[in-house]
Amino acid sequence: MLNIVLVEPEIPQNTGNIARTCAATGARLHLVEPLGFDISEKAVKRAGLDYWHLVDLHVWHDLEELFATEKPEDLWLATSKGPRSYTAPEVSFREGCWLFFGKETKGLPEEFRKAHNDRCIRIPIRAEARCLNLSNSVAILAYEALRQTGFPGLRQAGEMAQM
Repeated sequence: MLNIVLVEPEIPQNTGNIARTCAATGARLHLVEPLGFDISEKAVKRAGLDYWHLVDLHVWHDLEELFATEKPEDLWLATSKGPRSYTAPEVSFREGCWLFFGKETKGLPEEFRKAHNDRCIRIPIRAEARCLNLSNSVAILAYEALRQTGFPGLRQAGEMAQM
């Protein structure tokens, strides 16, 4: 099962979009505090997130707690500062891998990136652009990881396949 990790997300709409991607793909969503918004049941209902019950959600106080509990080994850090594209030959996603994304205003912590420099990847964009929207970045990398692992557990054909 794919693991999506948002480190200190700040914008609730982005996290809502990402939660929907996780609901549709069966990916687990990990949120590392502090969060820039409320995810209580009342807040989720008010936002109209009717798919929230499909999200396998885990909330962590910090990265240390996540690593101590889950011990992620096959991890990839998405950063606009990454040394290679996610399409580079040496980037191979495996089932159960962990994709880490940083907060919208600052990205992943520099110390964390440096500790995992060989696992930092980027989505190619124009030099004049700072970065993509967080929810778009998650969708791109999540679907690439799922494509590389054969879309486990996902329906690959729609109703038109029976015509």
